[in-house]
Amino acid sequence: MESARILIADDDKKTRDFVAAFLSYKGYQVFQAGDGQDALEKIELNDVQMVITDIMMPRINGLEFIKKLKAMRPEIVTIAYSAFANYEMTANLLKAGAFFFLEKPFNLEELETHVKRGLEHQTLQRQSFKAKPCIKNRSLLNHIIGESEKMLSLFEMIEKVAGSDSTVLIQGESGTGKELVAKAIHDLSNRATKNFVPVNCAAIPDDLLESELFGHVKGSFTGAVATRIGRFEMADRGTLFLDEIGDMKPNLQVKLLRVLQNKELEPVGAARTKKVDVRIIAATNQNLEHLVASKIFREDLYYRLSVIPIMLPPLRERKSDVPLLINNFLEKFNKNKQRKVQSFDKSTMDILCNYDWPGNVRELENLVERMVIIKGSGTILFNDLPEKYRGIKSAGKSEQLTLPDSGFCLNSAVEDFENRLILQALEKTGGNKKEAANLLNLKRTTLIEKLKKKKLLFNDASFSSS
Repeated sequence: MESARILIADDDKKTRDFVAAFLSYKGYQVFQAGDGQDALEKIELNDVQMVITDIMMPRINGLEFIKKLKAMRPEIVTIAYSAFANYEMTANLLKAGAFFFLEKPFNLEELETHVKRGLEHQTLQRQSFKAKPCIKNRSLLNHIIGESEKMLSLFEMIEKVAGSDSTVLIQGESGTGKELVAKAIHDLSNRATKNFVPVNCAAIPDDLLESELFGHVKGSFTGAVATRIGRFEMADRGTLFLDEIGDMKPNLQVKLLRVLQNKELEPVGAARTKKVDVRIIAATNQNLEHLVASKIFREDLYYRLSVIPIMLPPLRERKSDVPLLINNFLEKFNKNKQRKVQSFDKSTMDILCNYDWPGNVRELENLVERMVIIKGSGTILFNDLPEKYRGIKSAGKSEQLTLPDSGFCLNSAVEDFENRLILQALEKTGGNKKEAANLLNLKRTTLIEKLKKKKLLFNDASFSSS
């Protein structure tokens, strides 16, 4: 297999030669450039897969270089480094498209780790691009993260239905992003310049929902001290999103059906109807067909709503999207919470990719936010995870293991499993290596050698050397 081609851009020849010699020794084909402009010229002449660049360079600084590189060759993975790092610089580099940022001086083995991960990420991207359909308005779908086959099909469906005024019924488990999909349909439609009005039918008391939807006239009921328009009129010529439609009571289902059929509504206490031009997008986490069969939901309303049904996949059915979502949430919460968490380490990422996520994307987002706030900076490790996630895929539960369609690195999995067992043994024994070795049925010297080789807590003073 041909080795990867890497270009190093740095005006400091000593640093450039040092990094180049290390990567050449590791088997990579290495090119060098003295600054950003020189690098762009060499990239035009060579098929480069990765660029490692300093930030402080003449002619074109590292940030501008990355922006130009991404415009010219977006598939190239970029790792940036600098001795003058700050939060704003890191955020700007990642936003410009850098895969990772390292502070100088950096450890060469750490660099190699990120080189491998960057190249693996590039391989996955190429595989997804091969299967990727033509999505014309991808920029308007940025809030919906995913490259899996199911998500690419969803993007296609959103674009197809956006151009019509047909009613859409979005079904999916809680936390799958139903409102995001509804908003994307609105933003891609010819109603995008008008209001997108969301209503959670389960969150508003039954006795207030009718007034909330259709409005009321002054004096129509106790407390109606003024005439008020409802959500339907707010959404006139725009889109009304009815979330948790399955919780709507039968009397309101009748009124909603009338609006869908006649395009007119009757405010509470009013003597005449009003015409409205509203596109309805409804959503539910319930099975409406079962509710229809149980006479809880009107059959005629169900068919009116489900002109175009869209089923959102749960996160457990698109686990290949978990790393993309995690990286997206990391960037978001680092910025919002003023933190500097760089990544989840590989074994931790593998664990999260194998978790079933009953709370779906919302649960994953909440976990990343929690980890960013608590960790603050650096890399999130296995022991940083809450016990709920550290307990998954434990020994003796082989029936939970699944082989992904893309294959699996057995050696890496075995090593990760061994690392976790060693860490658990040390944790159980308070860091006493002799007792940990006994738990693992190893000699103490064997355990110490493994700790040295794996660099597991080797320099952690919190663990006993006994």
